[in-house]
Amino acid sequence: MTSPPAKVGLLTAVAIVVANMVGTGVFGSLGFQVAGIPSGFPVMLLWLLGGLISFCGAVCYAEMASMFPRSGGEYHLLSETWHPFFGFLAGWISVTVGFAAPVAANASLMGEYLGPLFGITETISLAGLEVPLFVFLISIPTVFLVSLVHLGRIDVISRFQEWFTIGKVGLILLLGILGFTLGTRQPVSFLPAKGDLSLIGSESFAISLVFVLYAYTGWNAATYMMDEVRRPERNVPLALLIGTLLVTALYLLVNAAFLYSTPIAAMAGNAEVGKIAAESFLGENGGRLMSILISFGLISSISSMIWAGPRVSSSIGRDHRKFSLLARRNKNGVPALAILIQGTVVLILLLTATFEQMIHYVQALLTMSSLLVVTGLVYLRIKRPEITRPYRAWGYPLTPAIFAGMSIYVLFFQIQGKPKEFLFGLITLAIGVVVYLFTGGKNKDGAEKVAK
Repeated sequence: MTSPPAKVGLLTAVAIVVANMVGTGVFGSLGFQVAGIPSGFPVMLLWLLGGLISFCGAVCYAEMASMFPRSGGEYHLLSETWHPFFGFLAGWISVTVGFAAPVAANASLMGEYLGPLFGITETISLAGLEVPLFVFLISIPTVFLVSLVHLGRIDVISRFQEWFTIGKVGLILLLGILGFTLGTRQPVSFLPAKGDLSLIGSESFAISLVFVLYAYTGWNAATYMMDEVRRPERNVPLALLIGTLLVTALYLLVNAAFLYSTPIAAMAGNAEVGKIAAESFLGENGGRLMSILISFGLISSISSMIWAGPRVSSSIGRDHRKFSLLARRNKNGVPALAILIQGTVVLILLLTATFEQMIHYVQALLTMSSLLVVTGLVYLRIKRPEITRPYRAWGYPLTPAIFAGMSIYVLFFQIQGKPKEFLFGLITLAIGVVVYLFTGGKNKDGAEKVAK
């Protein structure tokens, strides 16, 4: 007999949001942005826009979460709003790549930071693929060990998550402060300069916004594990808003510090921006130390997604009898099989995909899922005004309009710029349709549980 899931408070819920958001994006995407937009003001505008769009999404999700306070994220919200078919597809995305790809990307970036420090630069040929040795010695062991933590008690997982997230926030603050105090000012302007307008209107700006929104991905994280949050109708909306605002401030600070202290040419096209920036104002040894600290900071991101992702699988198992094994919990009240399955998908991605491919593979699918949730908010306001709403979205209808408009804009460039990765996403989605038809839809008893 298994015990019911334990409950966590607002601090842990905020830590989940922050840790989900702050990962490979802030430490690995600036190099790709400045490669096409070599100017300070447009780059900072990108990060400000990303924060604004994410906050608009967060206030919309906050209302939805307050109406339907149950674990599952888009799976649960879309099932309640539109139809279980759309909910299942969103859940399928989350189960297959939505969390596994970011976990793999964070683990891969951790290996890229630590590998050269320990002389691990070789590659291994595996079934015709050249896989970096650090994947086997750093990335995979890290995912395994963090997954092991998440098979334990909720209170232990909660403390693990909180402390690693606090350490990560402290690291970003330290990077920002040191960049401005020890760094040598670069010839970069944070105010509009000649040529910036054309850069803002360029395709590079739009494509860079994809990287920025990837960095902000995770602002909805607390909705995936609402069953494990005390007073979810209150604490989850607060966690979404507080976490998104905090991360926006941190992103603006650290990216401004990187641009202020580090030559754009040195960062352009590089994924290890944190290491390059740290070397510019701390020297070679300081850069090595910062690489170690950044790598450990990525653990909280890996942990938060290993926490959130399997809760979607568990919710699907709760509602679909043919996947009921996914809903089973071990003696600590956690969905152990779902955690192990996600870990297997992470392993496959680590062995077969690059950092950039993983970002583009998952981002368009996530954009479509969140777009459906936000448009669902508008639909429910019109069609079901009688639903109790403990929280109502700020700035309605402007906030959902901003989020939806920018999501469609970015989605267009995601598809146009990376059609191959988007095609793989559509194939993943098509497989989800087949799986849904195989299940025969949601169980009657599962539907009744949700209705209650």
